[in-house]
Amino acid sequence: MEHPVEDNYECENNMEDDDSEEFEDANDFTVELDVKDMTLHRALEEAKQAIFYFFNNQFTEAKQLMSPYATVSVYHALGHAIFLFLEAILTVEPAAIRSASKALKDALVVCNRFRKKNTIGESIGKMVKKNRYEQYTEMEAHAELCHAECLLLKSMLTFMEDETLSSFIKAGIKIRSCFNSYKECQQILFKRQWENEETKLHFESGVKMGIGTFNLMISLLPSRIIKLLEFIGFSGHKDQGLSELIEGYQLNGIRQILCIMTLLGYNLIVMHVLSHRDGDTVICQEMLNKQLKKHPDGVWFLFFQGRLEFMKGNLNESIKYYTRSWKSQDLWPQFHHVCFWELLWVHCLKCEWREALKYSTILSEKSKWSKCLYMYQKAVIMIMMKDDLTFEEQLERDNLMRDVPKYKQRIAGKSLPMEKFAIKKSERYFSQKKLLILPVLELMFMWNLLKIMKNFSIAGDIITLIEAAETEVDSNLKPSKYDHDNKCLVYLLKGACLRHMGAPHQAIHYFEKVIGFQKEIVEDHYLVPYAIVELALVEWEQGHKEKAYLALEDAKKNYTSYSCESRLHFRIHTALSELKVELKKTKH
Repeated sequence: MEHPVEDNYECENNMEDDDSEEFEDANDFTVELDVKDMTLHRALEEAKQAIFYFFNNQFTEAKQLMSPYATVSVYHALGHAIFLFLEAILTVEPAAIRSASKALKDALVVCNRFRKKNTIGESIGKMVKKNRYEQYTEMEAHAELCHAECLLLKSMLTFMEDETLSSFIKAGIKIRSCFNSYKECQQILFKRQWENEETKLHFESGVKMGIGTFNLMISLLPSRIIKLLEFIGFSGHKDQGLSELIEGYQLNGIRQILCIMTLLGYNLIVMHVLSHRDGDTVICQEMLNKQLKKHPDGVWFLFFQGRLEFMKGNLNESIKYYTRSWKSQDLWPQFHHVCFWELLWVHCLKCEWREALKYSTILSEKSKWSKCLYMYQKAVIMIMMKDDLTFEEQLERDNLMRDVPKYKQRIAGKSLPMEKFAIKKSERYFSQKKLLILPVLELMFMWNLLKIMKNFSIAGDIITLIEAAETEVDSNLKPSKYDHDNKCLVYLLKGACLRHMGAPHQAIHYFEKVIGFQKEIVEDHYLVPYAIVELALVEWEQGHKEKAYLALEDAKKNYTSYSCESRLHFRIHTALSELKVELKKTKH
């Protein structure tokens, strides 16, 4: 890992510190607390206890333990801010976002109070020589680490506070400052003489969590973004990121649990959506076994166990764990919505449309994350139900489709890709005389959910639906200008299912049909680059790596301005990164 660039680091610290200056006086409270007894050791012990409470669904107890000393202890300030941050993320309520933002600003002030101060002579010295990391006290080292974590959370919250381009720039400055702060912490870890092994262990777990997460997340970004980030000092290496996080998980430090959560999120969610391969389910099961012994009713670990069962194709087990997860706590009903989202798709894969409709109704009525997408999802589930709808439900379906465009969100002046996709399809519904072909399966494909078609017991009902639609579009009984769009959608879905079911030659046949019709497609131009990527993955799985590489480069460079383009570019980048490694090994 390269050394931090100290002059940039100093400059950026000054920029982000501007955010917290106004709170300096507000935090110099005169509340009578047992401040002298709040040692670093005690702060770490209470933070560990708060973490136990939190993952045991004892959210109130965790908050009550952190809040009283939030103005005098870096760990209490950070812990208090984290609880408010999570509440803001889950509720998306303006008042909750403001509270979390203030708590994080206040926490930054507390951290700054304990961070290492440089005299004018030391600051001038830093311009010509490296930091003297061995001079950091234990308290100063931990304050630096907590400061980095506060910055990361604050930058994430900035996106929610003010969805403008300027807020993105501010967030970018904070993220870079955070990245440099973690690199400073890494140097402190390596170069400081640690007398107390316990505080070193807690510090080390935090450094590994921060450095590992940054490396992992940056490595996932498309190459054109990575080149820009490298220009301004960021770098990311997936293997290094995973290695740091696994080492952090193996340490019994205070941030071990954060390493676990990051690894679970990466392997069970990020890899599933962005990669053609599965995550490391073995290490996930190992971590979940340990955590569920410690927290048998923990909402987070029950959720991830449900996700793991889903990836294995054990849909009934998945339903059981998701249901246990949402029923395990009521303090944050918004977390129920995360489980309902998962349950919606599990029931769709089982073709249990009435059950899926139940969860999509709750999301469309109560969740604030994307009303536009939730309404579209509910409408397309109702389309799949066909004659099972009452007359009133048919009217509701049409009204939902009309209302989809009304709820479009804009972030930094841009619409969300999946919302734009939903709006296009809702308009198409009416231009095709209230008809969409396999719209739920189309969404499943977009979310990469067809990966579990390798489980033949699941694949049967889905393939039956696709084959019925194939017969319908090929017969051309209801001609329209979208004939080729509809045919190509069915061919892409069938090819994707066949690829996951281990029928590569049949899959290739369907992908080539899509590519062959590209000039006839009227609106759904995304189908062609997505088909090319699917074709590349089949060739790769067949051992034709050069062919796969050329196809991925074709999809990346020769197609643009189609629906969900950035989503596909993330997948292309992930595939190319892995394929390049394999090609290098083959040549050597």
